[in-house]
Amino acid sequence: MNAVPVGPKPCPVICPSCKATIITKVDKKATVKTHLMAFLLCSFACGIFGCSCLPYCMDSCRNADHYCPNCQSYLGTYKR
Repeated sequence: MNAVPVGPKPCPVICPSCKATIITKVDKKATVKTHLMAFLLCSFACGIFGCSCLPYCMDSCRNADHYCPNCQSYLGTYKR
């Protein structure tokens, strides 16, 4: 199955699995880049409390995986 072109936010598509017209369900996931940014912030910010958690709280540092809310099938990923 080919992935559906998606963006960073929920978007309207026709699910290739169940053929329903839906608004995608988005699940944000941390990537290797997110972990690297957190490590660099921790290292260079001299361990300021909470500073290294910022990449995990920011949507711009995480990928957006899109799923069908009806059949739960994977539709695609918007990579940061």
